[in-house]
Amino acid sequence: MENTKVKRNRRSYTGVVVSDKMDKTVVIRVTTKRTHNLYKKYVTWSKKLKVHDEANDANTGDTIRVEECRPISKNKTWRMVEIVERAR
Repeated sequence: MENTKVKRNRRSYTGVVVSDKMDKTVVIRVTTKRTHNLYKKYVTWSKKLKVHDEANDANTGDTIRVEECRPISKNKTWRMVEIVERAR
């Protein structure tokens, strides 16, 4: 019997860093456009996620890609994969 790890498909989002005031944690805002159920217009929805940033590398305004992971703390279940674009 082989010991093979099965990598699951994990959700990933791209968002903008809103806050970097915590240690090893950043807060990002992920925005999506969805159709409103009643009015059939496109509405911008956004949600904030707490993301684990081991190296404290991301700053406010950076665009980063995050991936779902095991629970790191009570509110952190996301980890930073890469910095897509630095803030100017």
